[in-house]
Amino acid sequence: MYVPPAFRDDDLDNIRATIRSARLANLVTATADGPIATPLPLFLDETEGERGVLYGHVAKANPQWKASPIGEALAIFMGPEAYVTPSWYATKQETGKVVPTWNYIAVHAHGPVDFFHDSERLLEVVTRLTNIHERPRATPWTVDEAPADYIAAQLRGIVGVRIPVTRFEGKRKMSQNRPEADRTRVAAGLVASEEPRDREAGLLIPVQG
Repeated sequence: MYVPPAFRDDDLDNIRATIRSARLANLVTATADGPIATPLPLFLDETEGERGVLYGHVAKANPQWKASPIGEALAIFMGPEAYVTPSWYATKQETGKVVPTWNYIAVHAHGPVDFFHDSERLLEVVTRLTNIHERPRATPWTVDEAPADYIAAQLRGIVGVRIPVTRFEGKRKMSQNRPEADRTRVAAGLVASEEPRDREAGLLIPVQG
């Protein structure tokens, strides 16, 4: 990922927050036949290793786990993002030297990937993923509510994913390179949008006050 110094984010708390808030990640591996990517939910176990370990699962019918990876795997997590119109910039009225851009937050996690089949480990991963995403609900559903033999059959149809993270790349492109007047107007424009993702991105733009 290309990360200019103005947008580089090495803050581990920010990186972990982006991973936690990303409902869906993309797992990318390089193979002899080319890159393979799978959208899937992943969670970071922060208690394992120096930087944590990512866990998830793919369908057993997915060819990604069967293709020997070349080098490390890449997990991509996207945070808030929004289109930025040059019409918002104060600089537009001053010089006209403006162009559209896109604000976004992204985290790339690198590490060797291990695909596993052990049913106990798979059950733990599925249970933890389920609990993470059910927790906000008024009445959370739990894995043990389903018949044990049904869950066992479902586990036979998936393959576990484990990625000990060797390095993170964090990018936080939120108009930091623009003058204060531009940032203020972009933030106001995004917060006033009818699109929830725009409003979320607008609140993250650094402005004074």
